[in-house]
Amino acid sequence: MPYFFGHRSGDRVQIEGNDARHLALSLRARKGEAVFVLEPPSWMLRVRLESVTPEAVTGVVEEAIPHRPEPVAKITMALAMLPASQLEMALSRCTELGAHQFILLAAARSVARGGNPQRWAATCREAAMLAGRFHVPSVAGPIRLDQLGAHVKLHRGATSRLLELAAPSDLTLAIGPEGGWSDDEIGGSPQLASLGSRNLRAENAAAAALTVALAARGEI
Repeated sequence: MPYFFGHRSGDRVQIEGNDARHLALSLRARKGEAVFVLEPPSWMLRVRLESVTPEAVTGVVEEAIPHRPEPVAKITMALAMLPASQLEMALSRCTELGAHQFILLAAARSVARGGNPQRWAATCREAAMLAGRFHVPSVAGPIRLDQLGAHVKLHRGATSRLLELAAPSDLTLAIGPEGGWSDDEIGGSPQLASLGSRNLRAENAAAAALTVALAARGEI
């Protein structure tokens, strides 16, 4: 069973809204079962359920367990706009892995131009809760690439590999669209890095790049 966000008062916890509906209807939680509730900044609560309805789930705290899920390194994922399903997949997977925040880019070859900020926020919240994270990454943009600031751009033809790249602990990784970066976007980049010679879907490249960056910093 995934983790949940809740409100604690003394030794009692209440879970409301969509989380309560998910517990009651989708997961079919029942009185007497135990779930884990996240209590920032450093605790995970084992909660024995006392009441379960789609409107509210309540329970008593049985144990408070130290919990430190957040990476020290703050990795920002700058993702080129993608079709909705692929973008949501990238947001979800990177949130689970430990992305600090997201910036969406209107790249030259981006297919998707619109967006649904509420859906993006909900996707990140659900993924953070599933992973047991306290921090829900924000999603900003879309912005132009020249507005991004310092970053490392992932490019299959780069001579440097991301794993070998000397970089500060905090990092911004830019992941291109399905059609790749344009020549102008590549030419204007001071720092390029590769994940190897294989061509990856954009959402897979994002998850792989974040994994490599966190592993290189001892976070995975």
